[in-house]
Amino acid sequence: MKATTGVSDLSLYKQRPKWSAEAGADGAGGRKTGRGGADVVLDVPVGTVVLDLEGVLVADLDRAGADAVVAHGGMGGRGNVHFKSSVRRAPDYSEPGFKGDEHALVLDLKLIADIGLVGPPNAGKSSLLSSLTAARPKVADYPFTTLDPELGVAESPGGRIVIADIPGLIEGAARGAGLGLRFLRHVERTRVLVYVLDGSVPDAWAALETVRNEVEQFSPELARRPFVVAMNKLDLDESRKLKTRNRRKGVHFISALTGEGLPELMDAMVSALAVAPEVTAQGLAVKKTKLSERPATAGLAVERKPWGFAVSGDRVEYLVGRTDLESEGALARFQSELDRLGVNTALESAGVQPGDTVKISEIEFEYQP
Repeated sequence: MKATTGVSDLSLYKQRPKWSAEAGADGAGGRKTGRGGADVVLDVPVGTVVLDLEGVLVADLDRAGADAVVAHGGMGGRGNVHFKSSVRRAPDYSEPGFKGDEHALVLDLKLIADIGLVGPPNAGKSSLLSSLTAARPKVADYPFTTLDPELGVAESPGGRIVIADIPGLIEGAARGAGLGLRFLRHVERTRVLVYVLDGSVPDAWAALETVRNEVEQFSPELARRPFVVAMNKLDLDESRKLKTRNRRKGVHFISALTGEGLPELMDAMVSALAVAPEVTAQGLAVKKTKLSERPATAGLAVERKPWGFAVSGDRVEYLVGRTDLESEGALARFQSELDRLGVNTALESAGVQPGDTVKISEIEFEYQP
């Protein structure tokens, strides 16, 4: 998978959930190795997190061009020339290759932005995004106007800043109330938070504590990131009165409508970004994938079952996977290898009788001494 700015969502993978690469080609005469199959590269939006079904991180594609191999192709087998000997000049069997990896994966897209605007519904986050950037989100005077995060780019003396308008948070959002979890997950990838509040409501400071508490409950690490407080709607009398009574330091009173206080707010955001750490996927174990290899250990176990005997062990399971069971010559070699690995001795010690069913991996056969 490869992250690219040319893709904006994951809708393609809902329409087509199964993908596979082509098979390689067989070898040819003259000891020629078979051609490898072509890679399949799946383009995903920047910010895509790849998880397995247990929630373990497989890949974090957090920048344009980032890529990761999420499923390896199988290893090729050896041709019949490798099994020539002084007594068998023309062996009639070869070694099958291993199958490629097959995984069920979850793709989770999380916005990546420098600044995340968070706050209660109808605090003016969309208006602020529109005033600071060229973005044109839907703006209206009722809660939850924004149902999906919006991105905009602002120009500053320090360069371009990507700002995300995260839809309004209500009490209980961290527990899934309203659309809380759907929104909070996007804040994880922002380096600086700007708490946007409605300065015209009677309980503006209580709203700040509610939003900060929801962020803290969702992710303590997120709550520790640099933040700026913006008290919006300075164009209204109630907000201006609140400013005259304010004794708190570091609060920026602004009007997204008139632009008052926005230059100072932008300076504060730039300063916060200067000390903010880079952000990666948080709190997820990392899953490592690798090509199948010949096992290094020869552990062998025989377990008696109601239906017969189950044989397990790295070496013997590897042998089954590398044997063409349709070939008489390969089967003869298979029996010889089982004896060499001590499988027959272990079965006899476990009480196997002629005609009993023996199962190795997914292969069943009848035991004959």
